[in-house]
Amino acid sequence: MKVNKVIYVVLAFFLGWIGVHKFYSNQVLQGIMHIIFFWTGIPYIIAIISGIITIFFKKADDEGMIYFP
Repeated sequence: MKVNKVIYVVLAFFLGWIGVHKFYSNQVLQGIMHIIFFWTGIPYIIAIISGIITIFFKKADDEGMIYFP
């Protein structure tokens, strides 16, 4: 699935603790896991790491979209 890189990163940084960025990229199971464990704080750490990895290592196409298998 292709998603907008900027929207994905913003969602990861601000709503990553409940997994909104995972639902946006159609990774529903991972999004549910974020919701189940949000009270531990671990999903937010994972979301920040995911956002940083996306910024620096995932290349966007000409339209600013990135691909998630």
